[in-house]
Amino acid sequence: MAPHKPEAEFDDIAPAWYGFRHYTIFRTELESLSRHWHSGRLLNAGCGHGADFLPFRQNFELFGIDISSEMLRYAEKFKIKHRFDAVLRQEDMRSLDFPDNYFDFAIAVASLHHLDSPESRRQALAEIHRVVRPDGEIFLTVWNACQPRFWFSRRDTRIPWKTGDKTVFRYYHLFTYREIERLAKDEGFTVMSSRPEAFFRGPLKYFSRNICLHLRNSVV
Repeated sequence: MAPHKPEAEFDDIAPAWYGFRHYTIFRTELESLSRHWHSGRLLNAGCGHGADFLPFRQNFELFGIDISSEMLRYAEKFKIKHRFDAVLRQEDMRSLDFPDNYFDFAIAVASLHHLDSPESRRQALAEIHRVVRPDGEIFLTVWNACQPRFWFSRRDTRIPWKTGDKTVFRYYHLFTYREIERLAKDEGFTVMSSRPEAFFRGPLKYFSRNICLHLRNSVV
């Protein structure tokens, strides 16, 4: 497998991604959380072009980090278009430049699965645990290894994205429900819920496209 350079991969796809995924596919989940959480300081870890901010644009103090400078450039454009404010920084989610307990809440939508080693994924969750206050809550999503299209794929794979005359191969680690739940618990979180995306209509959650975890930051 070729060297994984996520900043370059997402810089390349940012212009097309801004149009293709302009609005979050997790609107139901995020709007529910915004009502449940009411207000506070919120971190969007791996914010991309900023679509997952929208349900929180009222009453929340918003911060977003992403490794891709191009995604952040489109996030600046997105927040102007949709009339909200957010502090945006180019950072690696494995090493966050925020104080301990700085945030009330965090979301990490479709970002953890782009980290290419078990240690890097543990580091990212450990950093989120550090910067979110005790008893703060976290929502994260990852791709499910057991969705039908990946039944014959490796757990660490590359997914092509066509942009112009170039094809970008994005790295994904495909999780199982058991794996991501165990990882979250090992890094100090309580799993409040573990479920498919709201639009999943299958009879068994284990075949969903996404795994959605609602976590609480456990008190040490």
